Amino acid sequence: MAGIVNYVKESFEELKNNVSWPSWAEAQSLTVLVAVFSIIFSLAIWGVDTVFSKVVSYYFELIN
Repeated sequence: MAGIVNYVKESFEELKNNVSWPSWAEAQSLTVLVAVFSIIFSLAIWGVDTVFSKVVSYYFELIN
């Protein structure tokens, strides 16, 4: 159990001293960028899914 506690302490020390964190403005702009691309990607997936759904529905209408 002492090994786990030591690992957690060392991890927090590393995060505090060795990680370079972005500025607040940079973090906000990157967050907006990720949100915009996530929305664009989800709309693209929705479009492809809709097209495939219509193609499959049309195919099953043909074979009936």
